[in-house]
Amino acid sequence: MKIEFDTKKYVKDLIKSKSYFHTFLNMENMAVGVLRLAPGQEDTQSTHASDEVYYVVKGDGFLNVGGKRYAVSAGMSYFVAKNTEHQFLGNTEELVVIYFFSGPDS
Repeated sequence: MKIEFDTKKYVKDLIKSKSYFHTFLNMENMAVGVLRLAPGQEDTQSTHASDEVYYVVKGDGFLNVGGKRYAVSAGMSYFVAKNTEHQFLGNTEELVVIYFFSGPDS
């Protein structure tokens, strides 16, 4: 089983990709990945079947959770309960976020 992950490489790969996120660990009880949005890029994600925690590595903007908007910045973490609508928006810089699911990313 792989235990080391190069998240900087995943972010570089996302710049060239059509996707803006990459799940690099997907287990029965946990999934972890990286999300990258260019300035002003739209976050099109939908609800998830698992609780989720976001850790902002770099960037700015907002996280809309269930209709309430939270300012995001590097070093902050955010919890989103399963089946809750949420999207990142309004970033004026590159936004890089590590996400943690309490179950598999499906």
